Amino acid sequence: MIVTSNKGKFLEYYQLFKENGLEVKHYNLKYPEEQLDSLDEVARRSLYYLTGIIKEEFFIDDSGIFIDSLNGFPGVYSSYVQSTIGNQGILKLMRNETNRNALFKTSIAYYDGDIHIFNGQTIGSISLEERGRNGFGYDPIFIPYGEEMTYAEMDIIKKNTISHRYKAATELMNFLKKKKI
Repeated sequence: MIVTSNKGKFLEYYQLFKENGLEVKHYNLKYPEEQLDSLDEVARRSLYYLTGIIKEEFFIDDSGIFIDSLNGFPGVYSSYVQSTIGNQGILKLMRNETNRNALFKTSIAYYDGDIHIFNGQTIGSISLEERGRNGFGYDPIFIPYGEEMTYAEMDIIKKNTISHRYKAATELMNFLKKKKI
């Protein structure tokens, strides 16, 4: 079960799990997300909080975009930055930047009585403008390395073959399949 209030995030996981013969349930719940030094720490702390509420196995995801020319900003503050200045604010901060390199990262924290962390990342760049209507968050401004389209210009199936979330989820799904053996 994934715990998230982000419907887009759930839909990506649902598709990934379905393609791999697994089922994932959605628990729509907002929870405190402390701003710590790394995505792993944020995910782990959120997981600790939720273990007092949820009694079955579950996972959460903390993701962030780290932009080189902004010294890794917004990084662990990605959710807050998205809700305050959004993509247009990021583009404004970068309007005179030639270095548009960025790294999109995901940390999945899975709880089964123990805590397990799974990571994924995708190298890319920040576009000059928002492009596309799919996805959510930073998808309209992130172009994965080797691609010309932003995540938001891709359909969910294409995005789910290259994204940071796909890479972390693949580690989680491999772990879950081994547990069942």
